[in-house]
Amino acid sequence: MSFAWMAWTWPTALFFVAIAALIALMGVWEIASPGGGPRFGVLRFETTRGDRLFVSLLGSAFICLAWLGLTDLPLWWALGVCALYALLVFRFV
Repeated sequence: MSFAWMAWTWPTALFFVAIAALIALMGVWEIASPGGGPRFGVLRFETTRGDRLFVSLLGSAFICLAWLGLTDLPLWWALGVCALYALLVFRFV
């Protein structure tokens, strides 16, 4: 199987490693503290830690796509916005 269709640069590889590490850490967190207490946040439906991780990753993808399409600033700034967004999702959603 050839992976030539993908631009495998170091930032791309680190991105996928970071996603895999987040999922693995969530698994370890679930083993250490099962359940995590589902809660109702500002969206008014019950979410778990995994749900909030998914929402933060999905929102971060849209933030990065919008950043690439609407600005000429470096993508590192978008990473900071994504980290703030994830923090807010885990705190309030």
